[in-house]
Amino acid sequence: MTDGRNYPQGVPCWVDTEQPDPDAARRFYGELFGWSFADAVPADAPGSYWIASLDGQDVAALAPGGDGPVAWNTYVAVDDAEASAALVVANGGAIGSAPQDAGPGGRAASCTDPSGAPFRLWQARGRLGAQLVNAPGAWNFSDLHTDDPERAKAFYAAVFGWEADELDLGGGMTATMWRRPGYGDHLEATVDPEIRARQSDIQAPPGFEDAVAWLLPLAGNAASPHWHVTFAVADRDDSVAVAERLGAAVVSTEDSDWTRSAQVRDPQGAELTLSQFAPSAAA
Repeated sequence: MTDGRNYPQGVPCWVDTEQPDPDAARRFYGELFGWSFADAVPADAPGSYWIASLDGQDVAALAPGGDGPVAWNTYVAVDDAEASAALVVANGGAIGSAPQDAGPGGRAASCTDPSGAPFRLWQARGRLGAQLVNAPGAWNFSDLHTDDPERAKAFYAAVFGWEADELDLGGGMTATMWRRPGYGDHLEATVDPEIRARQSDIQAPPGFEDAVAWLLPLAGNAASPHWHVTFAVADRDDSVAVAERLGAAVVSTEDSDWTRSAQVRDPQGAELTLSQFAPSAAA
């Protein structure tokens, strides 16, 4: 894969999950989202890394699990994995796995921010990142849940150049939107020439074309700061019913002026949010 949607420095670009039983995970997510899978690891090489696709476009991946908690991982695009890893350490983060080649697809590193939330770096070569996003069954966005938002703002600004805006989501809910300045220009010039007109039509907040992530307070029952992933769905209630039938548990549901969402825990323990775009109240 050499042509397609690409991600500038500092933009989240990919998500994957490592699960104890990847075959069971493929069955679950294949039915929930309509994904098909192909192993990116050659048959004569050890291990596996299952690329999930929807309508022929890469959306996420599954891999065999390690010893840690089962979770979804968020990757941030970087031009130079070594230089970005050095910035992580210089600004109070840590490197769990130093930059290393992930086949011809690119170069990856595992990191934690100063509060201990894990995330990953991705220096793309042949594999550029998610090729379909924001469509039903595809990755929508990632958000950081933390108990030290000011420290997080300083860290991600220094490492990736993110800027934070406080937004009113309606219904008494607020959130911090992270922007990577210039990302909207990149999208407009490449894969989404109508982005600003479309967002104007739905009265999206100023600067939303540059949005790359969200910053949220750590919930009282959460064990530690972490990155969380959201997938778009056509109908939240229908998707929740499918997830429950397949063995998932519903953690919570929420309605805002913009979305109808549900946080679920998959059968092996990874949590994710299913989000239906429903901006009727905002319009």
